[in-house]
Amino acid sequence: MATVTFDKATRVYPGTERPAVDALDLHVGDGEFLVLVGPSGCGKSTSLRMLAGLEDVNSGRILIGDRDVTDVQPKDRDIAMVFQNYALYPHMTVADNMGFALKIAGKPKAEIRQRVEEAAKILDLSEYLDRKPKALSGGQRQRVAMGRAIVRQPQVFLMDEPLSNLDAKLRVQTRTQIASLQRRLGVTTVYVTHDQTEALTMGDRIAVLKDGLLQQVGTPRDMYDTPANVFVAGFIGSPAMNLGTFHVKDGNASLGGTNIAIPRAAVDSLAADDNKSIVVGFRPESLDVVPQGTPDAIPVEVNIVEELGSDAFVYGSLSRALGAEAEQIHSGAGDAQVIVRVDPRQVPLKGDTIWVRIRPGEQHLFHAGSGERITV
Repeated sequence: MATVTFDKATRVYPGTERPAVDALDLHVGDGEFLVLVGPSGCGKSTSLRMLAGLEDVNSGRILIGDRDVTDVQPKDRDIAMVFQNYALYPHMTVADNMGFALKIAGKPKAEIRQRVEEAAKILDLSEYLDRKPKALSGGQRQRVAMGRAIVRQPQVFLMDEPLSNLDAKLRVQTRTQIASLQRRLGVTTVYVTHDQTEALTMGDRIAVLKDGLLQQVGTPRDMYDTPANVFVAGFIGSPAMNLGTFHVKDGNASLGGTNIAIPRAAVDSLAADDNKSIVVGFRPESLDVVPQGTPDAIPVEVNIVEELGSDAFVYGSLSRALGAEAEQIHSGAGDAQVIVRVDPRQVPLKGDTIWVRIRPGEQHLFHAGSGERITV
């Protein structure tokens, strides 16, 4: 196995000025499962393709182990890639698809068959080895693509949104299988997805990208508990974190009639470009539903209640209560909207007004100017 290192790796596409990937510094440990995640166009697939040798590196370098592979041909990098579209040969059987790379490499037939059968056993594909891809389900085809990578016994697995073509139930099942398989094989894996739920459930660590720039690297728990900036805070978590820009006055973050006590150290750390404002983030589960009239409670008009059985989420509007100032708060539901987790056995009705208050110590504080986290 091997480590993977991006050393200020940059990719600028011809005819553009802004790099698709800008000076990426990232180290993937031996046997680690690292997930690259971010919105469309953030540079995650380009980063993976640079590692695979399918995209040029304009500056910086990429290492696999101690070997600089920046200018090495893809076939000589000892990597195996799993694509979104499976890329199976329709005229070949499952066994032939899985063993094709070994056949091209001139491996003996007996060795090819042995490796294919071992991979098929791991992936529960043994009974399908003589079938053609058209006779398989989407999940089975994806496992064949995985098997083709496994038989090569590479130093690094690269996976580019391999679950995007599967339905929701199969996606959950297959991501569990991939994560378990990677831990069993112990192969260093770099996995690209735009789905932050996949990232949180599969990765040993997550690297969040935006506009070609690395925003934060850490464990799923790090990302959830201590997001490095406003972007990561709003991106990681389902439903998304609520974020509001509050005016700071007398040690409180104030918006409308709501005041949130801010630690003195946070107030002292505010910079000139914050303009005496602070961004307060609070997750849906960090809000308590309280009685009307409770000091500093925020009134929320219920628009939709999403009932999920074990959980229920209120998507509500702040406009009537806070007027124009409501636009200073936003969430995954939009501007002047908040998301609140409520007791699934005591859900409010559409049109009701509930009062919520941020649980003490569970708010996240960010600079209004730079968007960076304030650590106190």
